[in-house]
Amino acid sequence: MSVTTIGGRSMLSLQFLTSMRSQLDDLQRQLGTGKKSKDYAGLGLDRGLTVALRSQLAALSGFKDTVANVGVRLEAAQSTLTRMAALAREVKSATFSFDLSGSGQTVDQTVAVSSLDELFALLNTRVGDRYLFSGRATDTPAAAAAADILNGVDTRAGFKQVMAERLQADLGADGLGRLVTSRTGATVSIAEDAAGSPFGFKLASITTTVSGATANAPAGSPPVESISFAGSSPAAGDTVTVRLSLPDGTSETLTLTATTTMPAGANQFSIGATNGATALNFRNALDTAIGTLAQTALRAASGMAAAQDFFDVDANRPPQRVAGPPFDTATALVDGTSSDTVTWYTGEAGTDPARTTAVARVDPSMSIAYGARATEQGIRSIVQAVAVFAMSTFSAADPNGSEAYAALQQRVNTALSGPPGQQKVMDIAAELGGAQATMGAARERNIQSEATLMDLLQGIEGVQLEEVGAQILALQTNLEASLQTTALLYRTTLLDYL
Repeated sequence: MSVTTIGGRSMLSLQFLTSMRSQLDDLQRQLGTGKKSKDYAGLGLDRGLTVALRSQLAALSGFKDTVANVGVRLEAAQSTLTRMAALAREVKSATFSFDLSGSGQTVDQTVAVSSLDELFALLNTRVGDRYLFSGRATDTPAAAAAADILNGVDTRAGFKQVMAERLQADLGADGLGRLVTSRTGATVSIAEDAAGSPFGFKLASITTTVSGATANAPAGSPPVESISFAGSSPAAGDTVTVRLSLPDGTSETLTLTATTTMPAGANQFSIGATNGATALNFRNALDTAIGTLAQTALRAASGMAAAQDFFDVDANRPPQRVAGPPFDTATALVDGTSSDTVTWYTGEAGTDPARTTAVARVDPSMSIAYGARATEQGIRSIVQAVAVFAMSTFSAADPNGSEAYAALQQRVNTALSGPPGQQKVMDIAAELGGAQATMGAARERNIQSEATLMDLLQGIEGVQLEEVGAQILALQTNLEASLQTTALLYRTTLLDYL
């Protein structure tokens, strides 16, 4: 039989003690960290699952950061849009008093200038290193300096100059809105001065209640319409109605009433001794009525059209200018260039939907679109309306000044209210609000997913502290007993043994 030496048994005892000590150290580490192993190798077959779970948790952490950052941007954008809407209401409520100051503007108009400055500042809202209304050009302000936009800079024209040139083009040299009237015998004709011109009045229709008179609808190039009194003389109270289209898309109606009074009153024409004399009186009355309408409604419409020309820009459409000088006989618009016209919008001018210019993934399967451009119709319509109101001037000596102001007020208020079917600034806010709601729901899902994944990971990597504590106590007891026994053996001599 084999005999184990004392030295051999001592070595086994030391190895056993070392192993127990190593187990105790590992259990103490588990008790301190709550983790089953300090590396993936110690997890056995579950190590692959652990790596996958931690990868998903890291992705959820990234989504959490994205949601937090985008949430701040959306809150700032919503505050900006809300303030824009408030400015529109403030300007709209301040367009009722025609009380001119020495500058040729009402007090409300001077306040609108400050509102316009604030609008441009709001469009340049920045969160961190990102401009919110510049589309994809997040490192570029959305709008140029307000003074440059309105007054121009160096050789480049601003909105004020563009609006003045457009007014000259719309009124024409004789102030009749680019219409030409003529009389031949008992027939009065009204013609546009040039075919295809975008400026001034456009003929829409002519009708009459005069028995025996003949009204001919607009025809030809340039269009011409006419009325002939050759058939019979009008009776008092008979009317001739001319409907005209204006550059901003609105229309106005002139109704002239026949009268036996000499001289005739406003919007009346005197019945003459002959049909030719009646036609002459009608033409004179028509010229006066057209001239008045040109200085009131057409003037306001021209300002709105100029704002459309100047502010409605994108990647394919630069600001538009009157092809001149001379401007009062111009017949076309031309593209403004970087050397002669200020481009007010300095952000990214793509033609795709503004929302798609900023996209953020907020969970593993969902993204939100939250971009914005200052050139969106809802924003731009406010800028245009306030700019026209702020830049228009009037004269206290102008007998048509009050009526011109009223025509401007009507158009500005309509633009600030937002016509039906047209995007409004709060529509943009609603779309961003939808993105916020989607992001909030994603945040809640991510929180729940994170909790579930953490529970799974804890089940694999974690330990039961009570169980580890019991194992430590048992191991400590065994270790102490083994140490005592080993120490006793080491103290035993042959004499003690015998």
